[in-house]
Amino acid sequence: MNSLTTYPDVSRETCERLEIYAGLLRKWNPKINLVSATTLADLWTRHMEDSAQVLAAAPKTGDTWYDLGSGGGFPGLVCAILAQELRPTLQITCVESDLRKVSFLRTVIRETGLTSQVLAKRVEAIAPANADILSARALAPLGNLLAFASMHLKPSGTALFPKGVRYQSELDDAQSSWRFSVEEINSTTGQGSVILRIGDIERV
Repeated sequence: MNSLTTYPDVSRETCERLEIYAGLLRKWNPKINLVSATTLADLWTRHMEDSAQVLAAAPKTGDTWYDLGSGGGFPGLVCAILAQELRPTLQITCVESDLRKVSFLRTVIRETGLTSQVLAKRVEAIAPANADILSARALAPLGNLLAFASMHLKPSGTALFPKGVRYQSELDDAQSSWRFSVEEINSTTGQGSVILRIGDIERV
C-alpha cells in the first residue's frame, strides 16, 4: 500500500481511502481528463503527496476550508481524507463549475465516506464563504486568486496557493494591485516550486 512521506503515520483506513480515490481517478480520467495522463504513473507524488503538503502548511486553527476550482480534487479532497483522521472538525468544501468533475468529486466523497461538500458553481457565483482557509491549485494567476480570496476569506484567514517555478513573476505582478503578507514554503514534490501562505489581503 502506498504511503505519504508528509504524513507517514496515518492509519491504514486513511491510506485505504486514498487508494480508493486513486483508483477512481484512474477509472474516470480517460473520460473527463481530471489530470494530465502523463502524470498518472506518478500519481502518488505528483498529486497525492503534492496535496498533502498543503494540509501540512495550513494553520492549525480554523474549521472552514474552501478549495477553489477543485477539478479532480487536488488539494481539497486529499486534505479532506487526511483531515478526517488528523483534524476531524475541519470541514472542506470543494468549488467546481464543471459538472462532470462535480460528479467525480461527489463519487469520491461517497465512496470514501467523507463529510465534504461540493458547490457546483463558478467561484465568482458563490456567496461569500467567510472561510478560515482557502486553497487553489493550478486555477489562475496569483492576482486573480487574491481577488477570490478577498471575496471568500475572512480577514484573519489564510490562503494556500501552490505555485510552480515562475511564482516570483506572479508575486511581482500581484503586488502592483494587492497588499498582503506572504510566506514561501518550499515544495517537497517539485524543485523550485512553493506553497504561498498568504494573509492580510487588501486591494491597493
